[in-house]
Amino acid sequence: MNFIYSRQHLSAREQVLERLLEIVPGALSWSIIFGMVALSVARPLAAAIIVIAFLLYWLLRLLYLNIFLVVSYIRLAVERHVPWGTRIEKLDRLDEYAREAPAAQPQDFRNKNVPFLHFRQVMAFRNAGLRPPPSGEIYHLVIIPVIRESRDIIEPGIAGIVKGDYPSERILVVIALEESAPEQVKADVRKVAELYRKDLLDLFVSVHPGNIPGEARVKGANATHAAKQAAAYFKERHIPYERVLVSCFDADTVPTWDYFSCLTYHFMVTPQRTQASFQPIPVYHNNIWEAPAFARVIDIGTSFFELVEATNPNTLVTFSSHSMSFKALVDVGYWPVDMISDDSAIFWKAFIHYDGEYRVVPIYTTVSMDIATGRTFWETCSNIYKQKRRWAWGVENFPIVVRAFLKSKKIPLGQKVVHGAKLLDAFVSWATWSVLLTFVSWLPAVFAGQEFASSTIYYTAPRIRGTIFSLASIGILVCMLVSLALLPRRPGRQSLFSYVRHVVEWLFIPVIVLVFSALPALDAQTRLLFGRTMEFWVTEKVRKR
Repeated sequence: MNFIYSRQHLSAREQVLERLLEIVPGALSWSIIFGMVALSVARPLAAAIIVIAFLLYWLLRLLYLNIFLVVSYIRLAVERHVPWGTRIEKLDRLDEYAREAPAAQPQDFRNKNVPFLHFRQVMAFRNAGLRPPPSGEIYHLVIIPVIRESRDIIEPGIAGIVKGDYPSERILVVIALEESAPEQVKADVRKVAELYRKDLLDLFVSVHPGNIPGEARVKGANATHAAKQAAAYFKERHIPYERVLVSCFDADTVPTWDYFSCLTYHFMVTPQRTQASFQPIPVYHNNIWEAPAFARVIDIGTSFFELVEATNPNTLVTFSSHSMSFKALVDVGYWPVDMISDDSAIFWKAFIHYDGEYRVVPIYTTVSMDIATGRTFWETCSNIYKQKRRWAWGVENFPIVVRAFLKSKKIPLGQKVVHGAKLLDAFVSWATWSVLLTFVSWLPAVFAGQEFASSTIYYTAPRIRGTIFSLASIGILVCMLVSLALLPRRPGRQSLFSYVRHVVEWLFIPVIVLVFSALPALDAQTRLLFGRTMEFWVTEKVRKR
């Protein structure tokens, strides 16, 4: 569909519609919060019934999330042992691979080196008459936007790419440097480029001017400028865009040693592979043992959310560092150059461009990044709050997506309803659930009058609430265990106390989520509600030496 994915240069009618849709998320979130407070004062009995219903729904949702969290983690743990390079070689000999069918029975799933799930996927791919492209013709483009990150932040990711098991001579790395970057950062980038260029297909530095008309000071503008230079590079060397996968990584992103092999395998066996993005599981392990407890918990929660989302690829949306077909990126006109939330916006832009024929394929491998920290405790708090508010600013996609859905006649109505409802629910739940659980759920009892105080609900509500929270503690326990399993080994001497402390951190999850998740989300939605824009805030990366 011919749709400009932007809030700029709209007609008068589109401006009115855009503004009305911008109001919806924030107005709905505040209406739920203030509405429940008002109802608790005016009609505590009705409020108590609604609170109990909400707590039951929350409990069921928590149990649902726990089940799929465990399932997703098990698959992640199993696929860590899959030899992706060997599987790629087998795909190059697809017919020979198919003759292995008698030996690949379901019980082979227990064998970590022969996952039956992937074999079944390959057989379905072959039986549909599809053929994978030759692996030797697949190239990777990695774009790393940089503005003020130092060498010790940038270099580990590039070193990880070079040391990985995928042939580095088929990987092009572009460091997308902002023209306004400090001189020391520019010098660091030049040194890194000189050091690793010989080990790759190429590594060059793209310098993004800061005065291009129509662009905002956002990462997407920098990445787009670099991608256009890469497009010229591939065109000059007659490398078709259909054979290129582009990964836009944050400066601190470190892929696993087999990330590009895993990505290549999934690209090869995906039907309509040029209309797909590929989403790994983000983990925040680079500095996890240096970060404060509350910072660890909130970012582990982010990894959990992505693990759960990976189990439902039909509604999965790209987040943070991910990969996609370079042809799709070029077809849709690259990343938005005037939006902060480029990682999710590029999915919606592609989804709309291809009239709903675009999807995200989850890949069960990880990319590791930094937890936002600071030089002091309060600076860390400020940085985490600003980072989560920037993530929550993804709500800016809602009015644009809905406007596109209303205009499109080719995207199926069912897809519009499912994606639109989930998009709105995700942001409203993000902003309200913690507030309702922490504060509002207690208000009916506080404002209870004589009539309510003598009712059955008044006496049973605390017991019901206590039972629900007791059952919910099981879910918290599951999260504790999975978080321990997901943790990397602590450098140096192993201390039992460090793991015990990590478990204890989860006891403060209600306060942590309220302050560093719900409040930033409400902040972002309120800004959008009143038509206030946000500037892109670069998460400060601080490493202890």
